Amino acid sequence: MQPIQPGLRRIFMGFRTTLCLVLAVGLCFLQTAVFANNENLRFAEKTNLALRRTAHLLLLKNGDSLSTIPPVKQIDANTFSIRMEHLFDYEQLPHLLKQSLQMQHIERGYNVTVLRCDNGEVQLGYNFLELEGKEGVTCGGRTQEKGCYQLQVSFVSDNKDAKTASGNWWLLPFGSALAGLGFMVWKKASHRNALTQPPAVKAINDSGIILGSSVFDLSNQTLVSSNATHQLTFREAKLLALFAKHRNQVLERDFILKSVWEDEGVIVGRSVDVFVSRLRKMLANEPAVKITAVHGVGYKMEVFS
Repeated sequence: MQPIQPGLRRIFMGFRTTLCLVLAVGLCFLQTAVFANNENLRFAEKTNLALRRTAHLLLLKNGDSLSTIPPVKQIDANTFSIRMEHLFDYEQLPHLLKQSLQMQHIERGYNVTVLRCDNGEVQLGYNFLELEGKEGVTCGGRTQEKGCYQLQVSFVSDNKDAKTASGNWWLLPFGSALAGLGFMVWKKASHRNALTQPPAVKAINDSGIILGSSVFDLSNQTLVSSNATHQLTFREAKLLALFAKHRNQVLERDFILKSVWEDEGVIVGRSVDVFVSRLRKMLANEPAVKITAVHGVGYKMEVFS
């Protein structure tokens, strides 16, 4: 057996050292990301409990001790809502919500809006800073009409994760330099061609993802289909992106739930069916795209060329 040439030995040793350093930097960023995700999960759980307590006390103030407290829905990372089927006392809301949030040690600022269930129109609302004002909260003293309402709370984004990431700013250029060096060593040692993007994912540069004759812009959460532009919600966009990434593949229901909902801290089994129905309506006039249910398994988005 011939000994390894000195030049190749140096290349191998350099690549191994560089790879170890790059992995160390990557592990540091991974730990930061995991910590931030766990914080988001705990925040969602505490907010869920605070809103359920608030809804419970509002019903009791209204003499209702029999109605079931509905589940809290998480609209995005900082927005939560709960359905109030019966009329509640708006005057009691600010104090009870503040008290419930304090019990869960939630210190973020927030906006509160009360929307009608049937059309989503805002009926009442206030900002948490108004609780300290002399005039009280906005819309106080106004008479509510009987009906169903959505109580929605939108929190100010927490900057702790951003501060944690900014505290490691020095790792960015260091990691980039190591990655670049590792790439050059790898290129000299292997002389392999770079892998190309698989043809299953078609994109128009930065404009969006092609789905038949429709265009999905993930960054702006918009879908243009049949000359109509649809503004998607956070989760609608996330679900469509998942289908687009795994087009023409059967996705199990549990996989969809974990990919779209679990990282937000709230998992609702029926959410998949509801959101798939919304996407189907948006793509109703797109003949090249079809989202089909696979009985007992999940869903499959077929894209015809």
